[in-house]
Amino acid sequence: MAITATNSGGSSYEPIPAGTYLARCYSMVQIGTVEEEFQGLKKMVNKVRITWELPTEMKVFNPEKGEQPQAISKEFTLSMHEKSSLRAFLTSWRGKGFTEDEAKAFDVTRLLGVPCMLSIVHEPGKKDPSKIYDKIASVSTVMKGVTMPDQINKSFEFTLEKFELEKFDLLPDFLKDKIRQSREYKNMISPEIRHMEETQQKVAEFQVPDKEDEIPF
Repeated sequence: MAITATNSGGSSYEPIPAGTYLARCYSMVQIGTVEEEFQGLKKMVNKVRITWELPTEMKVFNPEKGEQPQAISKEFTLSMHEKSSLRAFLTSWRGKGFTEDEAKAFDVTRLLGVPCMLSIVHEPGKKDPSKIYDKIASVSTVMKGVTMPDQINKSFEFTLEKFELEKFDLLPDFLKDKIRQSREYKNMISPEIRHMEETQQKVAEFQVPDKEDEIPF
């Protein structure tokens, strides 16, 4: 599925102020099946990362690019089980429940370009409580009578089912690393692509990253 946000390693990161915002889904990244630990138990889960732009919250991240909308992402397990987080989130988003037929195989890429309202809250970091991060608390449909601005960022979709190295290279390093650990990536990656990636990684080690190009999500 689609895209994600920028590198979160920059020291200039500022969380989006807590509040409720107009938002539009513009990117998705299929992370694949990775190992996660919950309450001491490890299990393999298929993940997707969804990103929204906030068209009313513009900020200059790079002077050469001018103002760009702030963005925020959230990861979900790709499950439409009746008790899954994704199903509950989508139900709130569209303001209507899913029938069992609809939930059997819901294509989440249908969400690209779809507007909503996002409520954002602040939480302390798990590793460093002194650092504050923004987090999506809830979603809802856009209220009647509210004019939704046009989409600013181009829709982006990355899927492991149709692997495109050019799109993969656009992802931030932390997300690339997570995808590389997925079952799907390990099963499909060809020796040619692996060689290309290893070569690019060696070249990157001798380059100084341009922090002005980092857009924190």
